[in-house]
Amino acid sequence: MAITAKPKAGFWAVLWDLLTTVDHKKIGLMYTATAFFAFALAGVFSLLIRAQLAVPNNGLLTGEQYNQILTLHGATMLFFFIIQAGLTGFGNFVVPLMLGARDVALPRINAFSYWAFLGAIILALMSYLFPGGAPSVGWTFYYPFSVQSGSGVDFYMAAILLLGFSSLLGNANFVATIYNLRAQGMSLWKMPIYVWSVFAASVLNLFSLAGLTAATLLVLLDRKIGLTWFNPEIGGDPVLFQQFFWFYSHPTVYVMLLPYLGILAEVASTFARKPLFGYKQMVWAQMGIVVLGTMVWAHHMFTVGESTIFQIAFAFFTALIAVPTGVKLFNIIGTLWGGHLQMKTPLYWVLGFIFNFLLGGITGVMLSMTPLDYQFHDSYFVVAHFHNVLMAGSGFGAFAGLYYWWPKMTGRMYDERLGRLHFWLFLVGYLVTFLPQYVLGYLGMPRRYYTYNADIAGWPELNLISTIGAFILGLGGLVWIYNMWKSLRSGEKAPANPWGGYTLEWLTDSPPKAHNFDVKLPADFPSERPLYDWQKKGVELKPEDPSHIHLPNSSFWPFYSAATLFAFFVSVAALPVPNVWMWVFLALFAYGLVRWALEDEYSHPVEHHTLTGKSNAWMGMAWFIVSEVGLFAILIAGYLYLRLTGAATPPEERPALWLALLNTFFLVSSSFTVHFAHHDLRRDRFNPFRFGLLVTIILGVLFFLFQAWEFYQFHHHSSWQENLWTAAFFTIVGLHGLHVVIGGFGLILAYLQALRGKITLHSHGTLEAASMYWHLVDAVWLFIVVLFYIW
Repeated sequence: MAITAKPKAGFWAVLWDLLTTVDHKKIGLMYTATAFFAFALAGVFSLLIRAQLAVPNNGLLTGEQYNQILTLHGATMLFFFIIQAGLTGFGNFVVPLMLGARDVALPRINAFSYWAFLGAIILALMSYLFPGGAPSVGWTFYYPFSVQSGSGVDFYMAAILLLGFSSLLGNANFVATIYNLRAQGMSLWKMPIYVWSVFAASVLNLFSLAGLTAATLLVLLDRKIGLTWFNPEIGGDPVLFQQFFWFYSHPTVYVMLLPYLGILAEVASTFARKPLFGYKQMVWAQMGIVVLGTMVWAHHMFTVGESTIFQIAFAFFTALIAVPTGVKLFNIIGTLWGGHLQMKTPLYWVLGFIFNFLLGGITGVMLSMTPLDYQFHDSYFVVAHFHNVLMAGSGFGAFAGLYYWWPKMTGRMYDERLGRLHFWLFLVGYLVTFLPQYVLGYLGMPRRYYTYNADIAGWPELNLISTIGAFILGLGGLVWIYNMWKSLRSGEKAPANPWGGYTLEWLTDSPPKAHNFDVKLPADFPSERPLYDWQKKGVELKPEDPSHIHLPNSSFWPFYSAATLFAFFVSVAALPVPNVWMWVFLALFAYGLVRWALEDEYSHPVEHHTLTGKSNAWMGMAWFIVSEVGLFAILIAGYLYLRLTGAATPPEERPALWLALLNTFFLVSSSFTVHFAHHDLRRDRFNPFRFGLLVTIILGVLFFLFQAWEFYQFHHHSSWQENLWTAAFFTIVGLHGLHVVIGGFGLILAYLQALRGKITLHSHGTLEAASMYWHLVDAVWLFIVVLFYIW
């Protein structure tokens, strides 16, 4: 009997599938495609920048247009490409496969994270459609420029906040997946090095993102309601903005780098036909980068006038972080050394990375030295250095990963000759573009200047050479796009394991099926290369029983929730605050979360077995709380600095202590009631459980109402626009109040699930997550009472 081919799905069916999918592979493909689109768009911006600087006194762009394009180039390349491609793009597609899992720990959260990420890109770019135009303050949006600039900054701040929310959820999801869903027998020390890289980058992001969130939030509050910590007219400190900003934005360099170091190590091992050289040392080096990465931020601030001790300390740690970074580079070189190298396109990108990143690392050590930094600060030497690290470093790693996993992701092979041509054009174009910029920096050309005079020795010639290099890079980009298009259109069908790789993703079809694996994985993992070990031992892989395969249902509500949250941020950016539209979109967002909570994640009840014994919801929330603690910690640290230096002096009439103590009673009592409610659930006492949960919600509502009344009264006695202590009070206490609302809404979702009978002894993830979050809210409040009401 003839077999008829399955008809191709129509456009609307494909669109609906993408809008509702929770499959980690499809989400990974969407992340990857979106990130590389952002790379192409940022590349176009960079060509406009170099065209403007090709000759002296050029009138191609005005100063404002140049600043707008420069801002969007930096923001798009950093926030929307480099971080996303290596971490959330390849990570979503590959990490569950490498772990032998069916999906990530929290599939619907994963879908929401992608759509929020896409919304953040749209927010940043749509500023062009409004009268103020795109932001023109640079991707660093330094104070006070960010407050004095046009409305594009509002969209940029909103985009960063939405992106941050997406990143935190995605990173917590990765860590929960790695801890909980590894195949039986795969210990942490048997994980592929790329999984370790994703783990390290996720942990670093969870710890440090608080700095960017604090800086962004305070700039947006200043622009919208005049609440500021940085205005010197009321005692604020503009340098404090830099402390907040760089506390994240230098560690994020390692978030941008760590996943790519893992990719390069995987590619080197596969194409050298050797196990990774110094696997454990590379893991420790990665975790060393995580620790040291949080201790180097202030080397961006050597020229702001900080103390000598301050400068020496950060110079020391900045130089020290070259050690674990160097270890990883030597690991890759040691893996290639003596191997039977298969010179395929992915390996070319590895070799190009080694050469260029070494140059970037050396110049980074130079910039860590305070006297040299004084000379090169804000010059084109710095521009060349960070492009060495991020363009010829992380960017080359991104293309190594793209070519390496392209057959697995698409089921198609690509043209090797075009892949190599792409590499050589990028390598030559990169060197011609950025090596002259080191000399320009030495000759004193500042960064961010949109024009220059013809009579400055060396500047016209070097800028012209740099621009020629940029257009060589652009030509390489066209070759890359053509190669990918040609592969998708007519490329040879890819086998399951085209490179002879030994990690678990090569055990699946190309592209993998929805359930990933057709076979039951052995529980024996002698090393991080299980396919090699099992082949050597002659292990026979047995088919998996289909009845053991359970996949989550598709869901529309993650997309809906992200879309309404996006609309909320648009209303915040485009309109005065508060406005009716922001409340409408918040209500629609809340409706989406209710529908999300009440729908079935699986078609029938499924018991999840995790390696840690903790549920996926518990593990994800535990790591998300890390980021929340970081946010309050950095804001409180900033407040303590302002208070102890005498800048933030409390007004004569402060909020009443008796009311704070009453609220403390409500909140601490609610922590006990939610704990005992959870305890009743574990003992199969459902009526007391529901009653305890309801009492907790009522206590939370009482706390919120009393605090809202307190805010209303205190605002009439002291203005945050005139008193720095009042600004800090409304920021930190108000942010805590927002967390009370979020935590209380989580408890309401759990209560609704309990009323619908969706919470059982074995399925109560929403309750676990909400109660953990509620305990955090209570703990933070105790610090706030001491800092603002008693001290």
